[in-house]
Amino acid sequence: MSIEKNSFGTLQDGTEADIFKLTNSKNVSVEITNFGGIIVSVNVPDKNGKSADIVLGYRKLDKYIDNDGYIGALIGRHANRIEDAVFELNGKVYELVKNDGRNHLHGGDTGLHNVLWKAEILSGEGIERLVLTHTSPDGEENYPGKLDVTVEYSLSEDNELKIDYTAVSDKDTVVNLTNHAYFNLSGHNSGEATQHRLFINADKFTPVNDECLPIGEIRNVKGTVMDFTKMKRIAEDIDSPDEQLVNGKGYDHNWVLNTEGSIKETAAVLYDPESGRAMEVYTTKPGIQFYSGNHLSEKLIGKDNAVYNARTGLCLETQYFPNAMKHKNFPSPILKANEKYHHITIYKFVNK
Repeated sequence: MSIEKNSFGTLQDGTEADIFKLTNSKNVSVEITNFGGIIVSVNVPDKNGKSADIVLGYRKLDKYIDNDGYIGALIGRHANRIEDAVFELNGKVYELVKNDGRNHLHGGDTGLHNVLWKAEILSGEGIERLVLTHTSPDGEENYPGKLDVTVEYSLSEDNELKIDYTAVSDKDTVVNLTNHAYFNLSGHNSGEATQHRLFINADKFTPVNDECLPIGEIRNVKGTVMDFTKMKRIAEDIDSPDEQLVNGKGYDHNWVLNTEGSIKETAAVLYDPESGRAMEVYTTKPGIQFYSGNHLSEKLIGKDNAVYNARTGLCLETQYFPNAMKHKNFPSPILKANEKYHHITIYKFVNK
């Protein structure tokens, strides 16, 4: 596996951003920019050997600077929603920016999706890795603690895109990192992805209110539109009048994974019968957010002049549960001072 570095453009302050192309011998390649740690493209052959780019994105850096939809980006310090943009830690209340109505979403305005990361290409164990590092200063977006974050991307000969997240803070804080890539296994410019089939290895999910905030309940999926324990066509239930789908305008929910942190167990599988492409997801995280791209719109013009309308891309964001600081029965995103946050997510591309 090799990594090629090229310029991706210049930010408003004059600093240069780069784009890195990870390629293996199986004709699979992934492009990542160190601005926002964004996955720009993923090229994968179909069942007939024809390659296509299967993630939504842009060819120019400036389109990512105002990245409506967080397309392809690294997300943090805290992925997903925090109710009322406030949390309490060690008896102190921290007020965050309200960037999703009254709530806080995806780390705020200067989240990790909106910074230029330091990038290095490192070799070891027969593979090259793209290593991104960034320090979020104490008090940034009003989060406590100086947070040192490292995210490693690698592409294996088994077509596994591995994302390895590490973080350390000098104060108790909250951390919940993920990636916000939108996948369409037919190709990023092929229209709605709701004919894809999806399996999620989860018997339970966290129901939400009309702001897409988990209400604290953990509910069984059996017999509901949220049941993906057997592979199901996404379009089958997505327009159901079920309250949960009305609240999310489609799927925008967290599932409680059965995998219990095991990277060896399959967390989810996305499958496109037309192309034969499938994507297996493995993670050490306790939850996965399936977002069916409900708020994408015709205003988003991507690569190859593709129009990214609603549901043209799907996200499978591995995470701690949203709003976990509000609900103590959820796994805690609290990171103690000088302890190590470490999680891995793998997206593996196969043909069926």
